[in-house]
Amino acid sequence: MFTNIIRKSEDEKFKNAGDWIFVFGRRKTGKTFYLKNFTKWDEYFFVTREGSLIRDGEVLTFNEFFPLFKSLLESKKIIIVDEFHRLPPIFFDYLHSSGGKGRLRVVSSTLWLSKQMMEKRSPILGLFYSIPFSIIDERDILSSIKLSDKKEKVEAAVYLREPILVQFYKPPVREFLARYLTDNKMTVQGLVGEIFREEEKQLSNVYEGIMHAVASGRNTSSEISSFLFSRGLISKDNPGLIQGYLNNLVSMGIFQKEKVFDKKKFVYHHVSPLLDLFFYANEKYGLLETQLPAEFIKKVIDEKLPIHVERFVSSLASKVYSMEKVKIEEPEIDIALVLFKKLKIVGEVKWSRITMEDVRAVEKKLEAFDAERLLIVPDKSGLRSKILKIIEPADLLIKKITS
Repeated sequence: MFTNIIRKSEDEKFKNAGDWIFVFGRRKTGKTFYLKNFTKWDEYFFVTREGSLIRDGEVLTFNEFFPLFKSLLESKKIIIVDEFHRLPPIFFDYLHSSGGKGRLRVVSSTLWLSKQMMEKRSPILGLFYSIPFSIIDERDILSSIKLSDKKEKVEAAVYLREPILVQFYKPPVREFLARYLTDNKMTVQGLVGEIFREEEKQLSNVYEGIMHAVASGRNTSSEISSFLFSRGLISKDNPGLIQGYLNNLVSMGIFQKEKVFDKKKFVYHHVSPLLDLFFYANEKYGLLETQLPAEFIKKVIDEKLPIHVERFVSSLASKVYSMEKVKIEEPEIDIALVLFKKLKIVGEVKWSRITMEDVRAVEKKLEAFDAERLLIVPDKSGLRSKILKIIEPADLLIKKITS
């Protein structure tokens, strides 16, 4: 069902990085697994919540670790320090004073540290090459799944971008997801918990409120602000009050920010379809507070899955063609790609059974656009059009469409 998932997009990032690298992102995106299995390293330390360190099964105090670390850094061995934000301030001061010598990889799952890296007074400002780590790239996961059922392959790829799901997956993906959310809803909630652990409780509540808002379809800052104000999470219904929160969620790889074409306006989406599904089910149906049966959750998945496929295909196309993905509101279409502010590709994704009548409707919807027009379907067999290029998602991996 799978070949090894080779994360080529991450390979490119590490290829261009320096000797000191800061890897950050939310939990269970594969940061540690990638570093330990796909990069060179000599020493690996994991920092516990209590501040001790684990090295090859041995537990070290900070006083035992610190002189060892300094010696290893001098020897130019490649060192990984995982969850290094838990170390005391003297460690950060030492990094500042060392002037970037040696070869160091540091890892964090917290929002707190990603902000610290950018603050003017931070002792580690500018010392590291920063690499955000998110879920698996669309190209990598789609290339890795070996299934003969083309529709199941794409639907599985949409959700198996979450590394935590890969080891448990058994088709069909809709039933698998329903079972997983029924039995593991607390695990899914915990995927973002570490990010906000260092924040004040009120700030954590605001972040969680934003994720509920976006999952339930409030995608602009004004809509999100109104949602939070109605819940008593912010003091005023003012989009300016939440911009910093949104920027942090984007920088941590939780949200994707998308420009509305020809407008000074942005919309936000969950990067992870699994988290979007979780927060949607919790907001609308109280997933955490009630024992929803798997069959009911499957209906929720059926409701959300076409939207997730649209976003998957749109993002995949954006990366394949190296164009910016934007949103067009009138008429609302699924795919819009621009190059140097010019609209180059538009498209619709139809993920249910499609007829030639449906093809004609898409032709009419897209005919006004001076751009390449795509129709993406699970199976293109028997479908024809004079003005649309009708393709399947996997076609995007093997050929480009000239505009």
